[in-house]
Amino acid sequence: MVTQFTLEGVRRTIFGQGCASELGAEAKLLGAKSVLVVVDPNVLEAGVAEPALKSLEDAGLETTVFSGLTREPEPAEADEAAQAGRGAMADVVVGIGGGSALDMAKAASVLLTNPGKAVDYVGLDLVKEPGKPVICLPTTAGTGSEVTFTAVFTRRSDKFKGGINGRFLYPHTAMLDPLLTVTCPEYVTATTGIDALTHAMEAYTSLAANPISDNNALIAIALIGENLRKAVANGENLEAREGMLLGAYYAGLALAQAGVGAVHAMAYPLGAFHDVPHGEANAVLLPYVLEYNVMACPDRFADMGRALAELPDSMTERELAEACVEEVYSLGSDVGIPPTLHELKLPKDEIKAWAEKAMTVARPIANNPRKVTAEDLASLYEDAFGV
Repeated sequence: MVTQFTLEGVRRTIFGQGCASELGAEAKLLGAKSVLVVVDPNVLEAGVAEPALKSLEDAGLETTVFSGLTREPEPAEADEAAQAGRGAMADVVVGIGGGSALDMAKAASVLLTNPGKAVDYVGLDLVKEPGKPVICLPTTAGTGSEVTFTAVFTRRSDKFKGGINGRFLYPHTAMLDPLLTVTCPEYVTATTGIDALTHAMEAYTSLAANPISDNNALIAIALIGENLRKAVANGENLEAREGMLLGAYYAGLALAQAGVGAVHAMAYPLGAFHDVPHGEANAVLLPYVLEYNVMACPDRFADMGRALAELPDSMTERELAEACVEEVYSLGSDVGIPPTLHELKLPKDEIKAWAEKAMTVARPIANNPRKVTAEDLASLYEDAFGV
């Protein structure tokens, strides 16, 4: 855990059932006259965004809706969203959907005020001017994009996955309405939920962890451990949906404050090479990487074990640390996460290429509590195939 750190982040958070209907008022607080709404096409088609869109209409705001994004967006899609915003002279950007939609909104906001294209800013702190204010409304409980400084994109031309990262990517406002997550399908609820758990656990074991990120991570782990099974079992369980949305929020804060580790580095090539959704890749890989890392910080794994599940007081630190890993395997199994990469029908002969690409995801590799090499990552991919 580091002893010197700097914290930045989302400026305003609104939480509660039905708060999406307050979007118009929130946009007006930011001086909005014209709003660019970046929304997941499936969310738009299902009518999930309707309360938020109606709120903008009722507030008398000019609204331009952009829904031309794919599951794992290319940088060029952010350019298209920004072009729609320029045409509408948008002064506020809203993101509604899962991580891809929220990331796209954040990227579009800075492209409205900075020259060039999205691909020019993939990296760390390359954006030089603040973007238009962003309001994020997540419809999944997982990515934490509503509070992070990252917008992730996939370049299929060279099989690269990376993000626009920097302080100007933080949203201004996060609006967390559990009602927007009720129709989220079981499998997406499961994978995004374990994605949030990955954020919390990797932040807690990160070499850049600090007291604030630690607190947020442990709260997130406890909320996810208590609520994910219930949310998957019954999507209309609003108490569980509230718990998961809050857990994902705390996990996103921890991620933004401490970073992530090797799970994320290993997940990126699976998305870049084969369009595996980021949350799904994280969910499958998490227990294997935890098992590798446990020897580096068993005390921290013991803390996470206590937060995640009810474990006997008589257990030693080592037993608690090992139980943490087993509890993650158990949780994944209970909510329907594929137990191995084999179930994702990926080509095993690409492992070496994935490992080499994962090693280029520099910050997560540097944050990982146990040192990793390309050979270590290849071995972890082998283990995760299970055959």
